[in-house]
Amino acid sequence: MTAENLQQDHSKAREFLNDAMTFHASGDLDRAEQYYVEVLNHGYRIADILPLLAGVVGAKGKYEAAIAYWNDLLQIRPDHPVALLEKGALHLKVGDAEKAVNCFEAATLGSPDNMLALNNLAVALTQANRQHDALEKFRILVRHQPTNVLARHQVRRLTSRIVPFWHIPMLNDTRRNDAFEAAIVKAIAERGPDARVLDIGTGSGLLSLMAARAGAKQVVTCEVVPVIAATAKEIVEQNGFSDRIVVLNKSSSELVVGQDINRRADILVSEILSSDLLAEDVLTTFEDARKRLINEDALVIPRRATAVGCLVQSEILTKYAFVDQVSGFDVSGFASLAPNKLPVHGTMTEWKRLSHDVDLQVIDLTGTIHSEEYRVIDIPVVSDGMAAGMVQWLKIDLAEGIEFENHPDDYSDGGWLQILHPFLAPVPVQEGSTFRVIVGHDRSSLIVMAAPITD
Repeated sequence: MTAENLQQDHSKAREFLNDAMTFHASGDLDRAEQYYVEVLNHGYRIADILPLLAGVVGAKGKYEAAIAYWNDLLQIRPDHPVALLEKGALHLKVGDAEKAVNCFEAATLGSPDNMLALNNLAVALTQANRQHDALEKFRILVRHQPTNVLARHQVRRLTSRIVPFWHIPMLNDTRRNDAFEAAIVKAIAERGPDARVLDIGTGSGLLSLMAARAGAKQVVTCEVVPVIAATAKEIVEQNGFSDRIVVLNKSSSELVVGQDINRRADILVSEILSSDLLAEDVLTTFEDARKRLINEDALVIPRRATAVGCLVQSEILTKYAFVDQVSGFDVSGFASLAPNKLPVHGTMTEWKRLSHDVDLQVIDLTGTIHSEEYRVIDIPVVSDGMAAGMVQWLKIDLAEGIEFENHPDDYSDGGWLQILHPFLAPVPVQEGSTFRVIVGHDRSSLIVMAAPITD
């Protein structure tokens, strides 16, 4: 093309551009798109026209076409910050959070001080269900912008999702803490300060701090949740024990002797028991530790845990677990969707006992393997009533002569709650009879259910 022809072509392109911008300003997006395309076809100011065209087709809801135009621009300028941000936003609109993450990550790499890019990255990570990564980005954003209310809110919201609510009441449970510390002090007195201590499930680092205060010189503790592990490390440093306690952001199943811990441990301590005994994968964790991480004669704290329970009648708990007539309608069918276990709070302890306390399941935490099991037990009924289910609590054998129990008679709303295991429907029972219950475990949860009635 001659210089004269090129000049004429560019002159025509400028006319198309003027028309496109006029239509764009007036809100006629269809005509604006048409004329922007004509400008591109003339090869005129491509890097300037692509953002305008992408914006127009995006405003028309043609998100994939807009993404294509942003891609064309990124072919010319791979680090174009606006293109990366806009393309990422479009990927979020079409529901592709991972591609949005890739765009926003590229934008933050090119502009590390771009707080908008950082915020968008955190949002995309949240939508991609990468909550730990999102929390990290929002925390960085808050450090740069401490008055950013929305970012601070997201930090609290994500932390609440990641960190279970029961950590705080557990830490404030003085009876539980004192029982664990007594067992830890006893173990270190028996094995000496050079005994290697392994604490599985760091949490706040409390048990490791107890061990160090009792004289242990070598404590390794592991925590799989990054934000909890980081916070525990800070707490250990604040209390002056970072020279004795090593906090690892790992699952205990990932620990390697000779790498994460120099030798097998002499004392194992852990508080990963749940209110219903087994929900935190305690059996697999303790079995793995026994096999790979602790000495054969290691002291294990706790040594044994028992789920204890009793039959109960309670109007409050019945309404908590069952439904029948509501506003004149029969909605009893919805009860089939009810959970098989419910936490019992302090305000729900108004019940009538229909049996004495019964050991439902005993777990020897020093054992090498625990198979699934269940059995049928006959529970003597001591009072007439409608059995809603069984209320269950824990009895923990921490060491010789040291026990902890969250018995409902004198313990409510502490670290461990009692649990209601409701039957499929309230069952009438009579004093002097026996009530047959199936109890056991599937390694990850307790089994507590009424046995089928047979003729």
